Amino acid sequence: MPGFSLHFNSHSEPFRDAVDWESLGLYDYPQIVKRPMDLGQIKRKIEKEEYASVNDAANDVRLVWQNCKTYNADGSDFYNLADTLSTKFEDKFAKLLKELGLEAADGKSGAGGAGTSEAKEPSLEDKKLFAKRLYKISKEDLGKVIIELDSICPQAITKNSAEDQVEINVDNIDAESFSKVMQFVATCVGADGGTRRKKSSVNTKNKKARTS
Repeated sequence: MPGFSLHFNSHSEPFRDAVDWESLGLYDYPQIVKRPMDLGQIKRKIEKEEYASVNDAANDVRLVWQNCKTYNADGSDFYNLADTLSTKFEDKFAKLLKELGLEAADGKSGAGGAGTSEAKEPSLEDKKLFAKRLYKISKEDLGKVIIELDSICPQAITKNSAEDQVEINVDNIDAESFSKVMQFVATCVGADGGTRRKKSSVNTKNKKARTS
């Protein structure tokens, strides 16, 4: 993976190693963070050339910030630090893509021009519309949304085995993933926004899905 390397600065120290949730007494951490990731692990994978592309490595870096923001309260020191480092990383990564003449994971060119814009952060109205549309799609399509989010944005999915329930936390869906699932849901609902199923059929087999 030529051109991609990971350099640590003093501010990244909390993210260099895996979260030792047992020693810290953070017993809910495994339930909230579904796919742990840390910068040290990413650096080792880069050195061993385990990533197929720079985009794969970048996605793991993004996961580090997203995991922190998912677990910690909005406005907390750790949340703000992750947000700041995320912004700095995206700026540097965009420059790297431009230098290498590569494309971002969403297929947009990193070489400048109209195609360089990142996925737009969803507004509150976008999130409300997404949640509303989830109640209009078929149980099969709802299952596809859950499977897709569990794959590309696991921090947005909370599974409660005791109640056999799956919760979609819209606030935890990153912009790129939101754009992808929103397009799918919009297609399922149709241009007229018509209901394709009764609201009572939210359950997929014995699974319940709800948004928050």
